[in-house]
Amino acid sequence: MVEIGKFNTLTVVKIVDFGVYLDGGERGEILMPKEYVPANCFPDDEVKAFVYFDSEDRIVATTEEPYVQVGEFACLKMVAGSPVGAFLDWGLRKDLLVPFREQREPMEEGRSYLVYAYFDQASDRIVASTKIDKFLDQVFPSYKPGQEVDILVARKTDLGYAVIVNNAHWGLIYDNEIFQPLKIGQRRKAYIKRVREDEKIDLALQPAGYEKIEGLAGKILEKLKDYDGVLDLSDKSAPEEIYRLFECSKKNYKKALGTLLKQGLIEIGETEVRLLPNR
Repeated sequence: MVEIGKFNTLTVVKIVDFGVYLDGGERGEILMPKEYVPANCFPDDEVKAFVYFDSEDRIVATTEEPYVQVGEFACLKMVAGSPVGAFLDWGLRKDLLVPFREQREPMEEGRSYLVYAYFDQASDRIVASTKIDKFLDQVFPSYKPGQEVDILVARKTDLGYAVIVNNAHWGLIYDNEIFQPLKIGQRRKAYIKRVREDEKIDLALQPAGYEKIEGLAGKILEKLKDYDGVLDLSDKSAPEEIYRLFECSKKNYKKALGTLLKQGLIEIGETEVRLLPNR
């Protein structure tokens, strides 16, 4: 069965001048326009294709990759308004509609919004919603401490950053545990710290143990946070430069860098120290 708004592996039924037709099962034959057809494509070949509706509401297939699929969250820019709602750029030829009923507040052209994409059975079309809460925390968060999860950075709060965990739950990363810049809409890995009794989820950007680093190594991590993950002070820097920033000897500075290096948290260049991504 073809899943609208997602990638499907479909069989080529026939080739025509303007593209190929794919076997869409109960949806019938689905056209993939010529510009998206892979080279050396023949009948009975299998093609990985994203299936959606074109501007005339016909089911079509493409090898282009949208910014979001049905069942996912993403930050997308509003590009136009209409009598039926707001249209977002999701990387495909036809824009993604947010009906007025699915807008938490009136949307403004040029702004980006966190949305959830879903297939609306009533209208038989793919739409998006900015009413995020109704799509999250519908099941108990059965995560274990230290478990690696996928997150989407959703918004800044007074405590840190609210994130969406595994497309299913709200989570929070506290400001004092962030050692690298985060951007709204960014996707990355994170680690479960705890699931509270009220089912709130606390996360960390690093595996367990990272936050326990104290002393000079901890101060270096704090500085890396302040300088967006890059510190222009390597193990080859002049002793006076090291002392000016950390008030320590070059020997102790190198020892602290070694601690962070062994834990896979940093890399050391000729003139700088960098916090490793996704750690």
